[in-house]
Amino acid sequence: MVGPGGGAALENANPLIYRRSGERPVTAREEDDELPDSIDDREIFDRGEPGRGRAGRGRGGCGAVQLRPAFLNAAHLIRSINDPEHPLTLEELNVVEQVRVKVNDAESTVAVEFTPTIPHCSMATLIGLSIKVKLIRSLPERFKLDVHITPGTHASEHAVNKQLADKERVAAALENSHLLEVVNQCLSARS
Repeated sequence: MVGPGGGAALENANPLIYRRSGERPVTAREEDDELPDSIDDREIFDRGEPGRGRAGRGRGGCGAVQLRPAFLNAAHLIRSINDPEHPLTLEELNVVEQVRVKVNDAESTVAVEFTPTIPHCSMATLIGLSIKVKLIRSLPERFKLDVHITPGTHASEHAVNKQLADKERVAAALENSHLLEVVNQCLSARS
């Protein structure tokens, strides 16, 4: 079997496709710029239109996405990340779910568990790196990020989690222009 663009065979040629969750309703409290907004798991999973309401600069500097603390509902922070192998989002493949996102705004921590579609998925590190880069570029610098594989769902979960937790390995990976291009493709909006 030939993969997309005539490349190697797909590891999971027929993945299960899941229904996307509904849009997050915007409350009057979230639209009131005078009230403080805390960041929660739904706001990591979903995010609003850049430039709406209060903007918070992500860590990425130039080119970082402008987000208000309550990210709201029009575009999506991690649910809309593209799978590197299929023309589907991570949410559509059930790789990311809102219930696997844990946020403690008071302690400035975000933990995201992701579940590869198969136990031997060779794209697991790339998927985790894409999630981590999206969060690094989008969240304020005060947040400590933990992106890891859902326990028991991947044959190399320990090795992948170790790579994703190592700041130096992540930084080195992002210095590789080819790898960065692939990550950026995963993060780009589908046309």
